[in-house]
Amino acid sequence: MLRGGSEALDRPIRWVYTTEIVESGRYLSGNELVLTGLMWHKGREDPDGFVATLVDAGASALGVGLAVHGHVPPDIVAACHRQGLPLIEIPADVSFGTVSEVVTRRLTAERAAGLASVLGRHRRLISSVAEGAGLESVFTVTRQDLGHGCWVLSPTGRVVVGARAGPELSRGQARALAAEFLAAERLPHVVRMDSGAFTLLPINTRAGHRIASWFLVSEGELVECAEEVRETAYELAALAALERARIEEGRRVERRLVAELVELAARSDPAEVTARMRTCGLSLTVPYVAVSASVSDVAHPGEVGCAVLEEMLGEGAVGALGAEAVGLVPVPRDGVPALVARLREAAGKLASALTRERLTIGVSGTAQGPGGLGGVVDEARHTRRLAALRPGRAEVVTSDEIHSHVLLLATVPEAVRRSFRERLLAPLYGYDTEHHSDLVHTLETFLDCSGSWNRCAAELHVHVNTLRYRIRRIEELTGRDLGTLENRVDLFLALRAT
Repeated sequence: MLRGGSEALDRPIRWVYTTEIVESGRYLSGNELVLTGLMWHKGREDPDGFVATLVDAGASALGVGLAVHGHVPPDIVAACHRQGLPLIEIPADVSFGTVSEVVTRRLTAERAAGLASVLGRHRRLISSVAEGAGLESVFTVTRQDLGHGCWVLSPTGRVVVGARAGPELSRGQARALAAEFLAAERLPHVVRMDSGAFTLLPINTRAGHRIASWFLVSEGELVECAEEVRETAYELAALAALERARIEEGRRVERRLVAELVELAARSDPAEVTARMRTCGLSLTVPYVAVSASVSDVAHPGEVGCAVLEEMLGEGAVGALGAEAVGLVPVPRDGVPALVARLREAAGKLASALTRERLTIGVSGTAQGPGGLGGVVDEARHTRRLAALRPGRAEVVTSDEIHSHVLLLATVPEAVRRSFRERLLAPLYGYDTEHHSDLVHTLETFLDCSGSWNRCAAELHVHVNTLRYRIRRIEELTGRDLGTLENRVDLFLALRAT
């Protein structure tokens, strides 16, 4: 018989726990029906303390047997009433074993029904995949079964596929969720927005890195959802991973053909390049822009670079040359500057997921016809090397930004640049470290001022005689006369050869 707490009868019961000790909360894990004969109750104990330990531990209800006292003590009834814990009076002729058996039988039946429902839905999902259905059909099955929103998104916020009974994700929501995915310390990750909560799940791919991966968005906080909803969300993530793997397998052939075309464009006659362009499905009548991309310090850098470039470009053809990805994309209707703006926007989004890694992108000018492909590919690759010289985690550089000495440095191998810089400037760095001086900065400022003594002294806030002393010391340490243009050029390039 119910003695109180009817307003909290909607609490679920996960298990039954029998106790005869006062501090029972430490042995509970939540949602239990707690049974006690009150053998511990002598009238001197604190009933509020006993009930409080159960409430704090998340107990669903308290069942009191009448075999000991013949009734439920009023102080226990009052404590349960005050703290909102449902209280059930169990007659003396009903054993706790009988209560446990009834509850266990009911829980087992419910769990079996839930398992059958999950297995049925799992069979339908697998059947859809086996019959060749894409993710769209699989998500439709999910919507029909659960009416629960799930989407697959790319790291730039593009909705790959989704299913929901109500409104779809807005563009702003998708971009905000993508930003959360890229910046999250770990997954699953819960995002709370004005429109509600969402849970982000990883979709594992061979490339592995987040900037080249899809992710699954599920409505609500999965930890609070029914078990069948959680199971379905994880199943969808696994099926999306299989679909992504299938797509990547198909693209592997396309990427190889494009890589062969790019290599041929640098050394073959236009007739052979024309034939290869047709094989790759590229039009011969539109102008093209070449885009080169590289992601450092990742496993499978060629695959990651291709996946990132394909996501950014949305069209064209992409192939991998070693660890570098190269794309050929038709000049868009809104022009190359608009393409560059989109690339920079996407790179800015992906930068939050980069720690040790760096994303560098180079964009060429335009080329018309097969004969110009080799030139724009070389230009894009050289421009990407220039992007690698810049300090940001994600850099996009265009051919319009290339100045003569910068282009020259970008084409020189890194080891050669480092050796050249150290050979000329190591004495200055060593002197500055030992004497806490500022000769390297003085040299940079002097060259930036085109050798003007007065302007350089003003920039450094020192007297001209002090500047002359520093320049003389620089000349002694480097063995270079800064009065000659040749030596100024050498030192200028050494400072820029980072």
